[in-house]
Amino acid sequence: MLQVGITGGIGSGKSTVCQVFNTLGIPVFKADDAAKYLMSHDEALIEQIKALLGNESYHGLVPDRQKIGAIIFNDPQKLQQINALVHPATVSYYKNWLIQQKAPYVLKEAAIFFESGTAQEIELMIGVYAPAPLRIDRVLKRGPMTRERAESIMNQQMNDEEKMKLCDYVIVNDDKTPVIPQVLHLHATLLHKAK
Repeated sequence: MLQVGITGGIGSGKSTVCQVFNTLGIPVFKADDAAKYLMSHDEALIEQIKALLGNESYHGLVPDRQKIGAIIFNDPQKLQQINALVHPATVSYYKNWLIQQKAPYVLKEAAIFFESGTAQEIELMIGVYAPAPLRIDRVLKRGPMTRERAESIMNQQMNDEEKMKLCDYVIVNDDKTPVIPQVLHLHATLLHKAK
């Protein structure tokens, strides 16, 4: 089965693109959602995170996302350490999910494929590109986040232009270029490659 990654910075519209692929019958593994799930269900991981960030980073099995976010986005070393805990658990979870899939190809969505070193496990990579000002606007419309926090997260991620150069395909999601025709064209290409 062909494993295809889909990546892009925060607010690029990865989820929108994934929904279109999903409508076409392609299973999508969302690494961020899996990581969030594991951070509140995998007891060994929870204990490791508490040991790293303190017991107050959790209320029982519920992670205090505000506290955790405040720590890791202001301390690059802590961000690296938590990624070193969460990524292996997410990769293992993905492998179990992959075994159960029956489609010609699957998508694995993650914002930090190249940064985390997990891009090597993927055969082809799709980048979703949107200009930085538009990405910030989208993030601010999604929910309670300051412009400073959105910019801080963007600055933690690889530069989007650099990221797109590492991808095999790029989907432009700039609110001007229609996304669906790009996805349909790429879907046909990937079905051909998956044969």
